[in-house]
Amino acid sequence: MSDLRQAAKNGEAFDMDTGLPLSMLKAESARSWLEFARAYVKARWPHAAAKSREGLTDTMTAVTLALLKDAPGRPDASLLRVLLRQYVFVAEERRPDISPDLGRALRWLETASMPITALDEPRLARSALEVLALQLDGQPAAASTFRRKRAVFKHALGYAVELGDLASNPLDRVKWRPPKQNGAVDRRVVVNPAQARELLTAVSYVGRSRGPRLRAMFACMYFAGLRPAEAAGLRRQDCELPATGWGLITLKKTRPQSNKRYTDSGETFDDRGLKHREDDIVHPVPIPPELVTILREHVDTFGTADDGRLFVTSSGASFSGSAYAQVWKRARVLALTPDQVESPLAARPYDLRHAAVSLWLNAGVHAPEAAERAGHGVDVMLRVYAKCVDGQRDVANQRIEDALAA
Repeated sequence: MSDLRQAAKNGEAFDMDTGLPLSMLKAESARSWLEFARAYVKARWPHAAAKSREGLTDTMTAVTLALLKDAPGRPDASLLRVLLRQYVFVAEERRPDISPDLGRALRWLETASMPITALDEPRLARSALEVLALQLDGQPAAASTFRRKRAVFKHALGYAVELGDLASNPLDRVKWRPPKQNGAVDRRVVVNPAQARELLTAVSYVGRSRGPRLRAMFACMYFAGLRPAEAAGLRRQDCELPATGWGLITLKKTRPQSNKRYTDSGETFDDRGLKHREDDIVHPVPIPPELVTILREHVDTFGTADDGRLFVTSSGASFSGSAYAQVWKRARVLALTPDQVESPLAARPYDLRHAAVSLWLNAGVHAPEAAERAGHGVDVMLRVYAKCVDGQRDVANQRIEDALAA
């Protein structure tokens, strides 16, 4: 009754047949957020990479849980999250058989989901953004994570406008200051060449075969600046490895790891085109003689998979991200001092790529050339990677001291 009085007070027009104000009539006829979100995911799914599908599912799950009525019999939040991530927001062919508990939760969810028009109220649109800005434990999400999820949410609302579910994008009316993010690499993670070589040597001592098989993969990240997914997908036919001098890697595919429910193949690895490039674009990367030698020795020792992939297990399977992360963790203990192990120095394999690009820039390689080798734009290169390598500060201090004494 209070809503009717408020509508009359605001001077709203009423529908003659139902006696409802037009705003309430629109809400009555609008489809639910859940119904729209399922349609949106279905439309986006065929055109998205596995990692993008995973991010899409995470975002729509968080927003859906924020747009629920306070209905009786609400299931546990963790059960609803499993239902949305593993059943509702995945392709039909990837859905498991639904259990009785999840079936009951789905029926509740379908009745409790707010109409999509509820987002016309800025308060609700803001509450959805606030959910995206937090991790599950309530801690603030990284700025990059929030920006990525906000972009998905805004695109979804734009799709709702396109379909006529909303008159305009609600986020355009919400004043929100996103967390600041400069994207710069922390210089403390970047190793110098001596440290990099010590780490690569240490990798070869981890385990009976896993470490030796992964040494050349890590070497590609350091000497060629490859992303882990690019190195994982590297094939022998993509490499020119002369007996002397510089070689060449021609990148054609990446092999990112994701949950099998997000990949087209149903496997945990997804063969995709290169990041930031069209599917049919290749990316040539010159490689120094030291890496050429490492790769030649790797091929001589371990051979390749049937499809030419270089970095596989003894049975020809791909190494999981957790497997090579564990090898790297153990190698750090072998190669670094206790203080360095506790520091951010080369904490992740990806930090080898940061070290590679920082080395190129500090060596005087022009930014456009370094950007081309790394597969980035020049603006990103200068903003993110132009960092000194570990151990360079004393050199810089000495140069400044010499200049002041002149």
